[in-house]
Amino acid sequence: MTGIRTLIILAVCVCAGGPAFAQKEKINEPIIVNGDTVEYSTDNKEITASGKVMVMYRGTKLTCNKLTVNTQTKDAKAEGDVRIEDEKGLMEGREITYNFDKKTGNITDASFRYPPYFGKAKTIQRVSEEEFIIIDGYATTCDLGHPHYRIRSKKIKFFPGNKIQTKGNLFYVDGAPMMYLPWFNYSLKKPFAHVQVLPGKSSEWGEYLLTAWRYDLSDNVKAKVYTDYRTKLGLANGVGLNYASANFGKGDLKFYYTNETPKDAEEPGEFQRYLLRARHNWEISPRTRAVMEYYKIGDEKRKLGAENNFLKDYFYREYEKDAQPKSYFLMSHAFNYSSISLLAQQQTNHWYTHTDLVPDEKLPEVTYSLPEYKLGESPVYFQNMTSIASLANKNVLPSGLSQDVHRFDTYNQLSLPFRASIFSLRPFAGSRETYYSRDVNGDSLGPRTVFYSGMDMSTKLYRIYDVNSNFLGLDINGLRHIVTPLIGYAYNHTPTIPSSKLQAFDQIDTISSSNKVTLELVNKLQTKRLNSDKSSGPSVDLAMFKVNTDYTFSPKGDSTAGFSDFLFDLELAPYSWLRVTSDVIYGRKEGYFKQVNTDWYADLGEEKSFGVGFRYDRSGGKELTSEYRCRLSPKWKFRIYERYQFAEIAEKGFKEQEYSLTRDLHCWEMDFTYNIKKDSGHTVWVAFRLKAFPETEFKFDQSYHTTKSGPEQTPVH
Repeated sequence: MTGIRTLIILAVCVCAGGPAFAQKEKINEPIIVNGDTVEYSTDNKEITASGKVMVMYRGTKLTCNKLTVNTQTKDAKAEGDVRIEDEKGLMEGREITYNFDKKTGNITDASFRYPPYFGKAKTIQRVSEEEFIIIDGYATTCDLGHPHYRIRSKKIKFFPGNKIQTKGNLFYVDGAPMMYLPWFNYSLKKPFAHVQVLPGKSSEWGEYLLTAWRYDLSDNVKAKVYTDYRTKLGLANGVGLNYASANFGKGDLKFYYTNETPKDAEEPGEFQRYLLRARHNWEISPRTRAVMEYYKIGDEKRKLGAENNFLKDYFYREYEKDAQPKSYFLMSHAFNYSSISLLAQQQTNHWYTHTDLVPDEKLPEVTYSLPEYKLGESPVYFQNMTSIASLANKNVLPSGLSQDVHRFDTYNQLSLPFRASIFSLRPFAGSRETYYSRDVNGDSLGPRTVFYSGMDMSTKLYRIYDVNSNFLGLDINGLRHIVTPLIGYAYNHTPTIPSSKLQAFDQIDTISSSNKVTLELVNKLQTKRLNSDKSSGPSVDLAMFKVNTDYTFSPKGDSTAGFSDFLFDLELAPYSWLRVTSDVIYGRKEGYFKQVNTDWYADLGEEKSFGVGFRYDRSGGKELTSEYRCRLSPKWKFRIYERYQFAEIAEKGFKEQEYSLTRDLHCWEMDFTYNIKKDSGHTVWVAFRLKAFPETEFKFDQSYHTTKSGPEQTPVH
């Protein structure tokens, strides 16, 4: 059967008959063959086609110059400008053997395009719909015919949308071999750099080279190996492990060690310094969760002074979050209306300094919490918080002795919320009973009782104004003014046992009498913005202003009597592209503003934005920050960031300046940044980012003209 342009549609029914087969053919999708010349052989059950051949089958499209396909086995051989395409991507080559049912086959002199990956190879084996093996070829995320970079290997396993695995690789940049990679296992689901190299220089470390190598031991276990060298401190090594389990949660381990050998004559000798960290998070059930963190920090350098801290010197970001991280185990379970938790916290690093009102150890603490719960059909709500704990503090100054106590504490409260006219009221009364195993002198004592009472009252008032105006482009379509006043009164009686007789572990032990009113007033101004079709859109907040303070009732002459500080919050959004926020603390007793923070942010469109912030602290100075971002051209972006110090306390002038240029390099983005810090000197760095994987970076930075190395300048893993 031939013709100038022929279309053959053949299902399995071509070669068999009978009711059973007729039933089967209804669920089999036919192979559609379209070509200039098409022939069908009933003896061999084969279709042959030539010319502009196209085959469609189960979402797969194949085009070529010559084709032979068996209608029973679905095996095909295509030659000449072969192209096979599905929803995930396409492959091209000189010749292919392919099974349409299994979606498997081999293609020679091939190229592939499965975004974000592209490549070429002598042979591509399609093992399944989800796996390819690339023989003697390369892979890249650059879609040019001559890619800017590529990874070449004898064998590459590629799982579209999942991961890529290779062994014995050469990394090429613009055709030149740059690096040998023993193996490369890269997740496409959570992409990030598998090799990180950071060279640089600082006054404290000297010249340094930090490296991190990542290895995917399995789909759920990722390992990292750190090898770092600092000319002034010596060699440091470490390992890390991230893991996840469907049944037992996820976590990470990290060990980092150095036998520090300072070259500074003022710090002779060797110092063993290390960090061992383990963390685990386990969602045992939808209502039960367990969390564990363990920190062991060894630091022989502390004998030179307590200012030496291993976290501060090597992992400053972690140090900023918590200079003395705790080791603990916490398990919690939620009931229908309440929850219970078990906390075990032990001090694993005995050089830690004690923090007031934060227990060093809780071995253990069990807490039961019942939020406000309605008692049957009555209007009364009940609240309970009960805990039993064994608490200890280590090396408490000035005595340097340890403290420990067993404590049982329970707080019970009844409240009766109701409405009176336009007001919502919630009077409450409660009692706290606390039992201690000993007092501050080690003697036994009876229970401590504290009585609480008070009431919260609030309402909401509003008025609508028929205002429609586009003055200054504000697009106002009606105004609604909402006023929300809140008043809270709280009183707790003098405890039956004064706090001076108790060891102070946390706020529970320092409770004293209190009699105060909390005042808050919120003003909000809303309008509606028109949609593009001139219909009324959703309500938007044009402005919000809030002020709150406390008033304490105390005997005349008591320094705690009267109003506390006034707190002001302001938010303005006059346009969709402009937002202003400000918060202010005014010291009533001092008679001046303690803190003022104001931020303006403008989205100028077309990748342009500008922000400016003002910081004022009565005790810490005045500072102005600003940032401007814009796209200069399709290939270039620019950013500038500045911090200017006004304060008399610190030296006046620029505290920090940073200028960045970003260049689009087709498949990469290059950031060139110049930073000037008043206390740390000048730094220049260049960062390259793959556009396909923005989190993947190869960084090269260099500090020079360093006046002083500070924590802000310290590189971290």
